Amino acid sequence: MNRMSIVILWALALLVLQPALAAEPRQQPTAREQARTVTIFHQPVVMLQATFGQTTPEERVLRTRSALRAFTEDDIRQPLRVVPVIRYGQPGRLFLMNGKPVLLLSQADLDEGDDLTLDQAAQRVLARMEAQRTSLQEQFNNRYLFISAGKALAGALLLALLYYGAFRAWRRVRRFFLLRILEKRSAIPQHWRRYLGNIEVRLYAVLVILLGMLACYLWLSWAFSLFPWTRVWSESLGDWSLGVIRDLSLSIVASLPGLMIVVLIFLLTWLIIRLVKVVLDQVAAGRIQVPGIHPETVSATRRLISVVIWLFALSAAYPFLPGANSLAFKGISVFFGLMLTLGSTGVMTHAMSGLVLIYSRALRKGDWIRLADNEGQVSEIGVLATKILTRENYIVTVPNAVVVSGKIINLSAESADGGVNLTTSVTIGYDTPWRQVHALLELAARRTPGIDQQIAPVVRKLGLLDWYTSYELQVRLLPTTKLPDGRNALHSSIIDVFNEFGVQIMSPNFVMQPKAAVVVPQEAWYAAPAVAPQKPEK
Repeated sequence: MNRMSIVILWALALLVLQPALAAEPRQQPTAREQARTVTIFHQPVVMLQATFGQTTPEERVLRTRSALRAFTEDDIRQPLRVVPVIRYGQPGRLFLMNGKPVLLLSQADLDEGDDLTLDQAAQRVLARMEAQRTSLQEQFNNRYLFISAGKALAGALLLALLYYGAFRAWRRVRRFFLLRILEKRSAIPQHWRRYLGNIEVRLYAVLVILLGMLACYLWLSWAFSLFPWTRVWSESLGDWSLGVIRDLSLSIVASLPGLMIVVLIFLLTWLIIRLVKVVLDQVAAGRIQVPGIHPETVSATRRLISVVIWLFALSAAYPFLPGANSLAFKGISVFFGLMLTLGSTGVMTHAMSGLVLIYSRALRKGDWIRLADNEGQVSEIGVLATKILTRENYIVTVPNAVVVSGKIINLSAESADGGVNLTTSVTIGYDTPWRQVHALLELAARRTPGIDQQIAPVVRKLGLLDWYTSYELQVRLLPTTKLPDGRNALHSSIIDVFNEFGVQIMSPNFVMQPKAAVVVPQEAWYAAPAVAPQKPEK
C-alpha cells in the first residue's frame, strides 16, 4: 500500500468520525445545533451547516430571521416558491415569498444520514414553512387577534364563575355534613370523629382544588392556542401533560410489586402486634406470668414493643417503597438523622428515665408522693415527664430525669388497696403526761372520718426537745379518702379532742427558771382519757 492510499484512508476515517450536521432539525439539539436552526414561532424548520464564503451557518440563520420580520401582510398572503439556483459552485434551492428571498438551502446543508436528495429536503422545508405561514398571517390580522383576545377573556370569566360556583357548593356541602354530624347521622362512627374530624368536607375541598387546577390548566392550554406567538406553548403543555401521565402510569405499574411486598410486611407486622397485645392483656389480667413484666408495666411494655416492631418493619419495607433510592428520600433521611442527632440527647435521657420509673415500679398512676417541694397524686407517667396533681388542684409537670435523680417518697407504695399512710406531729410540754397525749391522739384518730379503723393508729415520741416532747401520729386512710381531705379532718379532730380535755397544743419556751420542777406526779400519769392498766390479781 503506497503513501497516497494511506492518506486517503485517514481522510475517510476523519470524515466518518466528524459529528453529523443535517438539514433535518434535531429532536434534542445541542447549543451549537440550536444556533444553526431556523425557527418560526418556536417551531424548528431546518438546520443549516454550509458556509458560503465568510458567512457562517449562524449568520445565515440570523439573515433568515431578519427576512421573515421584514415581510408585510401582502407578502405573507402569497404562497412560498422554491427556485433552483447555483451558489458558490454548489446546487441549491432558494425559497421565495412574493418574489423576496427567504432561505437558501444548498447541497452542503444535507446530511448523508438523512438519505434525502436536495429536492426532497427542500419539499420538507417548504411544507414546514407553509404550515407556519398561517400563523404569520394571523399576526397581521387584527380582527383575528381581537376575536382571540375576546375568546380568552370569555374563557377567563367562565373559569372565574366556575371557581365561584365551586366555592358556593363547598360552603353548602360543609353545612350539610356539619348538620349530619350534629344529628349523628353520619356514615362514619362518632368515635372516629376524634381523629378524622370533618373528613368529608376536607376530601371535597381537595377534590375541588384538584379540579380547579385541571380547569386552569385546560384554559391556559386553550388560550395559548389562540395566538400565533404562544401556540407552541399550548402544544408543549399538551405534550408535557401526556408525558407526565405516561411516566406516572409507568411508575405506578413498575412500583406495584414493591407496594405489594410493603403491604405484606405491614400486614404481618399488624398480626404480630395483635398477638403481642393478646399475650400482654393476659399478663395484665394475672392469667400469665412473664419474668420481668408486671401488670403495672404492661402498658409501657406494649408501647415499647410496638415501637420496636414497627421500626423494624419500616426498615424492612423501606427498600421496596417507590422512590426509595431517589435523592429526595435520601435528603429526608439525612434531615431526620440530623434532627435526631441534635435532639436525641435530652429526649433519650428523659425517655430512659421514664422507663426506669415504670419498670422499677417506683411510681404508679394514682400514688400519693412527695417529690422535692411537691406533694400530690400521680396523674400521668409519660415518656418524657411525670405529672402530679397537688392538693391545690394544680398540675406540676416534672421531667423524668429530675424525678429519677431526686428523692421520691411514695406514700402509697406498701398499700395493696390504694390507701395512704398519713402522719402528723404535735409538740406538748413536759407537764402533760405522755400517756394522756397518746390517748388523746388515738381518740382523735378514732373520731376522724375517712380513716381505716381496722388498722390501729400508731403514736410515737419523735424527740425529747429542750422544752417539749414531739409526738407523731400515723393512721391509714381509706382508699376513697384523698390525702389532703384526710389530713384536714385529722387535724380538726386533734384540736377538738385536746380542747375537750383541756390540754393546750402549745410549745412552751424557757424564759426563766421555774420555781418548781416541771414534772408530772405519778397520780396524774393516767389523766383522762388515758386508762391505767389493770393490776394482776394476787
